[in-house]
Amino acid sequence: MKTTNNPKVLQELESMGIRESKPVLWNLPPAALVEETLKSGEGVLTDTGALMCDTGKFTGRAPKDRFIVKDELTKDKVWWGNINIPFEPAKFDQLYDKMIKSLEGKKVYVRDAAAGADPKYRLKIRVIDTQAWHNMFCYNMFLRLEKEELDNFSPDFTIIANPDFKAVPEVDGTRDQNFAIINFSRKIILVGGTGYTGETKKGVFSVLNFLLPERENVLSMHCSANMGKDGDTAIFFGLSGTGKTTLSADPNRYLIGDDEHGWTEDSVFNFEGGCYAKVINLSQENEPEIWNAIRFGAILENTRFYPESRTVDYTNKEVTENTRVSYPIYHIANARHPSVGGVPENIFFLTADAYGVLPPISKLTVGQAMYHFISGYTAKVAGTETGITEPVATFSACFGSPFMPLHPTRYAELLGKKMEQQQVNVWLINTGWSGGPYGIGSRIRLKYTRAMITAALEGQLNEVEYEAHPVFGVLMPTQCPEVPAEILNPRNTWLDKNAYDDKANHLAAQFAKNFEKFAENANEEIREGGPVVQTFS
Repeated sequence: MKTTNNPKVLQELESMGIRESKPVLWNLPPAALVEETLKSGEGVLTDTGALMCDTGKFTGRAPKDRFIVKDELTKDKVWWGNINIPFEPAKFDQLYDKMIKSLEGKKVYVRDAAAGADPKYRLKIRVIDTQAWHNMFCYNMFLRLEKEELDNFSPDFTIIANPDFKAVPEVDGTRDQNFAIINFSRKIILVGGTGYTGETKKGVFSVLNFLLPERENVLSMHCSANMGKDGDTAIFFGLSGTGKTTLSADPNRYLIGDDEHGWTEDSVFNFEGGCYAKVINLSQENEPEIWNAIRFGAILENTRFYPESRTVDYTNKEVTENTRVSYPIYHIANARHPSVGGVPENIFFLTADAYGVLPPISKLTVGQAMYHFISGYTAKVAGTETGITEPVATFSACFGSPFMPLHPTRYAELLGKKMEQQQVNVWLINTGWSGGPYGIGSRIRLKYTRAMITAALEGQLNEVEYEAHPVFGVLMPTQCPEVPAEILNPRNTWLDKNAYDDKANHLAAQFAKNFEKFAENANEEIREGGPVVQTFS
């Protein structure tokens, strides 16, 4: 394999301390990266042609080991705490020098790419990897540039990722041997000690979440987005397990993107060039678009084969439940190119409410939308983690708190402003339980959820009657095409109405407790958007 002959790239790498004498492989195509991966023994091919690799010790992100350098640029802007953990500039410089030195004698894979399908808001990124399949992941997940763009390329941000480099916590200032550190002043991200590719992807997302609201008044969002044949754009927010990827991959609509987007004055645009989807229990019947995307060029992480075959067993979770696939967005037949749509007409907040309290669909006011956006609620069910024996409420501000450097109210107020300016409908969709909590009730059928979302998108809920939920205040439609009317008010589905009331108040109290940490910075409209605990007779 020849090294790059691009003198500009070599010169820029040399200025970083990465000398020309090292093997520098620049912007290799996927086929070459697959060959490199197979030669190194870091992956194998499945019977569909996809590459299958293991991420090692870490099969997910390590949020307690993600840091932001605290300096003059960030000290008064970042919302510091146990999510955005400060890191000393001097320690970063020391760690950077050690990481550069760790590349000596290693084959280096360099990729110049971008994030942001709208050119006006594009971030040019350079990723330096020590593993071929990691670089291929970046090919999949970031925007692929044309030759003329690469000829004049200068990165806005550089990412250095070396899974084999381990920090010495007592010397380097990290918590453990692994780390992901963002330095906004030096415009560098360091990722070490972990082979989980999502750290690179989410590092870039965190950068955009800091830059865009501050510089351009763009709402950066952890969401999926699609567009109808008539040009109407819809946005889907939701934590893991709520159906965000499944519900946005609609064969009757164009996929804009499945995870990260920006909302401007006149558009919604994808940050990425690919999709990174969970594949645990994946089936062709339920998710045909994702199933068919897993072919040559896709990368499966931490999956396993059926015995004596190269056929992937998607039910296998011996490594992790967080099995994933990355693929370029053009693997989706109805993907929109470029990945840009108009301003949204409808926004869906997805939650898998394991308490069985929230309506399957409800409409939110601006204040309620901001409140629920800050809350970012879903629930874990019994058995998903050790020690969980009953539903547990989970909150993640803005449906992506680990990636939000600014205070959540900054994003929520921007959402409210755009809702009012552009007359957007916001819907709360419960993809969880009805008729009782997990273990008693049953999960809301996917076909009903799809029917409710379709009705909202097509304006079929504009003229129906609504009733307010007594605790959460959200408006519940009394009818919806192709959905039994009796399930639209969740209280009607419980045999024991008093038990429902108690559980609704219980969940409302958890919302209120979670909101306490945001209340001081929240405006009155946000505060009034929350639930009110009721006394039922």
